[in-house]
Amino acid sequence: MTSNETSKDPKSVYDFVVKDAKGDDIDLSSYKGKVLLIVNVASKCGMTNPNYAELNQLYHKYKHKGLEILAFPCNQFGDEEPGSNDQIVEFVCTRFKSEFPIFAKIEVNGDKSAPLYKFLKSGKWGIFGDDIQWNFAKFPVDKNGQVVDRYYPTTSPLSLERDICKLLGIQ
Repeated sequence: MTSNETSKDPKSVYDFVVKDAKGDDIDLSSYKGKVLLIVNVASKCGMTNPNYAELNQLYHKYKHKGLEILAFPCNQFGDEEPGSNDQIVEFVCTRFKSEFPIFAKIEVNGDKSAPLYKFLKSGKWGIFGDDIQWNFAKFPVDKNGQVVDRYYPTTSPLSLERDICKLLGIQ
């Protein structure tokens, strides 16, 4: 199965194979048993600095307790992620010292929307239907690979800490 293919009727995020920033296939079933926070990211957005800073804080605090943050660059909003995958990784790792995985640039809306994002958006409606409104929309996923909520781009990652702790089983 390639990153453009999924099972015909995906039941969880574990049914998807995506490309990492190096172009390698990553089977999301490798994250089984982890709580995921899936985010579409951009390097030149007004929300870049606070989102990456807070995502890093969450990751450092909870990665050893089972949290994984999966970042998917997207250039569909204001041309705010124009670089190549290598440039994006260099920016994120150098400027923000991020350690969570950065995947290949994708589209999150429209006919070319990545299959994973079609799945994430199904049933988790935003104010504009199922479309992602802007960079840094956030989808928490439970340990069974099920999307449990959808947060708007303006939602601070740190404000999700309570929900993430519940998914991790931390009181």
